[in-house]
Amino acid sequence: MVFWETTQACDLICSHCRADARPERAPDELTTDEGRRLLDDIRAMGCPLVVLTGGDPAKRPDLVELVRHGAQRGLRMALTPSATPLVTSTLLAQLRDAGLSRLAVSLDGARAGSHDGFRGVTGSFERTFDILRNARSIGLTTQVNTTVTDQNVDELERVAALLSQLGITLWGVFFLVPTGRGERLHVLDPAVGERVLERLAAIAAAAPFDVKTTAAPHYRRVLLQHKVKRHEIVGIDDGIGRAPRGVNDGQGIAFVSHRGDVFPSGFLPVPCGNIRDEGLAAVYRRHPTFVALRDPDRLEGKCGVCEFRRICGGSRARAYAMTGELFAEEPACAYEPAVSGGARS
Repeated sequence: MVFWETTQACDLICSHCRADARPERAPDELTTDEGRRLLDDIRAMGCPLVVLTGGDPAKRPDLVELVRHGAQRGLRMALTPSATPLVTSTLLAQLRDAGLSRLAVSLDGARAGSHDGFRGVTGSFERTFDILRNARSIGLTTQVNTTVTDQNVDELERVAALLSQLGITLWGVFFLVPTGRGERLHVLDPAVGERVLERLAAIAAAAPFDVKTTAAPHYRRVLLQHKVKRHEIVGIDDGIGRAPRGVNDGQGIAFVSHRGDVFPSGFLPVPCGNIRDEGLAAVYRRHPTFVALRDPDRLEGKCGVCEFRRICGGSRARAYAMTGELFAEEPACAYEPAVSGGARS
């Protein structure tokens, strides 16, 4: 999966914003032509899925053109706009006609007060539902993303109940990485996080949509402990062409910033090159940081001896944000590995 931060501009003021977004677009964003070339390069490297993110991609007037270009090249194009008045019924129809494969919006609370407080704009809660209903009515498949923090951790079952009525395909549950504005928020205590993962496993067992996590690869370990079949954990068949294995920062994922800088993920701000200077494929395949992140033998602490390290590996982004070390053990994981004393499984 390649995530392209098409812009850092956004009209919301979200508490956790990785991009620390602001209302106006930067003058040195990738141009339309550079965006087209990026999409061509992504297709050439064999990546099937591109997520246009931000900021708010709807702030770019060439958004429909970019979606159309990617779709015509055979890419599955997904989009994560902000729930603002920019996402009109007309825009949704244009995106559908351009070949958009998936629309994803965020819902960070089961009540207007909790969601709008998190997003910083009154009315965002209702607009989120309007967008989802409008998208579904014109045949777009939809996804909802939720960032779990200590402010909404008690609302997850109620959020899931709301989503069950909306015909979504996937619920993406993000565990906070303290970067950008998120540095001011608190990462869940490991024991609390473990209970959240158990709750998500219970929700997934009954929900009419798939559940996946971002920045919580230890969810795969919890599912395995629940004896869920391994292929169901690492390869969600949701019709959009996700990687056929579990992904982690720099492992199955690359992130391109609005200026063309390449990072292992949006939550791991370690620059590894720029597409204006070199191709994305070269950075992903050969940059020492990307190569190292794909080597489970580099993991330290309990992650390094964990029997689940090859399907989990801990969030490298959270380890880096909280310890300054890429390969430190996952700070938000409560699990104690069965292997000890430095031996590796």
